[in-house]
Amino acid sequence: MIMTLNQAVRSALNNEMEKNDKIVLLGEDIGKSGGVFRTTEGLYDKFGSKRVIDTPLNESGIVGTAIGMALYGIKPVVEIQFMDFVFPAFDQIVSDLAKFRYRTGGAYSCPVVIRMPYGGGIKGGSYHSQSGETYFVHTAGLKVIIPSTPYDTKGLLISAMRDEDPVIFFEPKRFYRSIKEDIPEESFTIPIGKANIIEEGNDVTVISYGATMQTVKEATSIIKEEGINPEVIDLRSLSPLDSDTILQSAKKTGRVVIVHEAPKTLGMSAEISALISENCLEYLEAPIQRVAGLDTPFPYTLEKQYLPDVNRIYKKIKLTVEYT
Repeated sequence: MIMTLNQAVRSALNNEMEKNDKIVLLGEDIGKSGGVFRTTEGLYDKFGSKRVIDTPLNESGIVGTAIGMALYGIKPVVEIQFMDFVFPAFDQIVSDLAKFRYRTGGAYSCPVVIRMPYGGGIKGGSYHSQSGETYFVHTAGLKVIIPSTPYDTKGLLISAMRDEDPVIFFEPKRFYRSIKEDIPEESFTIPIGKANIIEEGNDVTVISYGATMQTVKEATSIIKEEGINPEVIDLRSLSPLDSDTILQSAKKTGRVVIVHEAPKTLGMSAEISALISENCLEYLEAPIQRVAGLDTPFPYTLEKQYLPDVNRIYKKIKLTVEYT
């Protein structure tokens, strides 16, 4: 069945709610209105108000309630309207959600899934466009997933809902409706922590995830016309990170470009660059290059200048390949 990314989210939620009556959805306006992006549309009518719960505008309360539910055997799936709104709940996530398994010596897990639309591309300005994934990757005890396609979104979200640990699930909102794929209507899973090699090549490794994967594909399609064969990796999971795939590719090509729309400083590209430098230095034939968002608040009128575009990615790939 052809689905958008938005529909893939809804399909995953619907499939798992049919199979597991312990799954409960919580979030602001997710009930009758179907959420701000309509990702839960129709689920309230199908499963009722006890399983699709409209909450007050209180992110700390939403996540705190979900933690309590999870400790009593319920499987809460939380929707935060925009990633930018999660910070009032940050203490609950970092101090409690992420640490229950550790604090109890493995006696208790806290399997909450927190879904969050993230990133730019919709002219949302400073409070509706941020990419804060590294806050959560930095926190031990959380799994962090960012899919880039409808197929991966459904398979990874189902895996997240079946996981016994807390999962932060970012959704690239600018592609909710603009990307379509043929996806099975039935349930399927994609392993958490396994990157996807979208394209195999020998000349340069290009690593990205989430929303910027589409831009990377455009840039690499241009570079291929010049006889350069890139290896393109979609990380899909940031924590756990598929270090083996990254390192094997870096050793094979000797040249690496990393792309994300989050700010450059302490972004995922910094960690991946360090990982490669520590393990593959003798294989590298060029400095690792990064293409990222700017170290500024997310702008409104200059959104296109902030986000990595095809030209910036293309130039870094060329620079890397031509370095001698």
